Amino acid sequence: MRIAVAGGTGVVGSHVVDAVRADGHDPVVLSRATGVDLTTGAGLDAALDGVDAVIDTANISTLSADAAIRFFQTATGNLVAAAGRAGVRHLLLLSIVGIDRMPHDYYAGKLAQERVVEVAAVPWTILRATQFHEFAGQLFDRARLGPLHLAPRARVQPVAARDVGAHLAVLATSAPQGRAADLAGPREEALDEMVQAYARRTGHRGWIPSVSLPGAQMKAMRAGLALPGSDAVLTTQTFADWLRDVN
Repeated sequence: MRIAVAGGTGVVGSHVVDAVRADGHDPVVLSRATGVDLTTGAGLDAALDGVDAVIDTANISTLSADAAIRFFQTATGNLVAAAGRAGVRHLLLLSIVGIDRMPHDYYAGKLAQERVVEVAAVPWTILRATQFHEFAGQLFDRARLGPLHLAPRARVQPVAARDVGAHLAVLATSAPQGRAADLAGPREEALDEMVQAYARRTGHRGWIPSVSLPGAQMKAMRAGLALPGSDAVLTTQTFADWLRDVN
């Protein structure tokens, strides 16, 4: 199969590309580096020529609901339209567990993105996954007050981005199923402890206080609304397993 991956150079997308290739299929990376701009649609028609399935893992770094909604509605809207013109047989979207329970900030954009896919003429699958193990490192870099790193409190059940990529590659070669079963890691973790453990693993020796960040989204995550249900598919790699491989 020829499988296009939007965001194929990103945290998850790069793992999707590797998994698609390892499974004996032909990956097509959709990114600005390969001449494709999802926000304008430039290069999409040519890139999707002969493509059987499309996996959308494209992302934007923002905490603004308005910016997230604009990006996802535009980028995924362009991708859906081009996939329809190309006769793509399966459109697969990576989303996030719990966004309908906490439709705030960035998650508002992901929820709007799901709605674009749900009305698409192309047969589709939406996979919601929990936060990635890699989220700890991202927060260590971003959650700061001047020189002080902060460890936000939240309840999460993280999953390895590599496992998400492999799961998406398998789903793409299967029949479209609408909403797929959620994907999560093997056990619940405390997000602040993950950030602190990541910091120690990477050589940081300073104090990293646990904090309850303001905002509706973080309050919802502290309440456990980002956790998967009992019917979720669980992977096996724990955060501690993943952390041992971090340099």
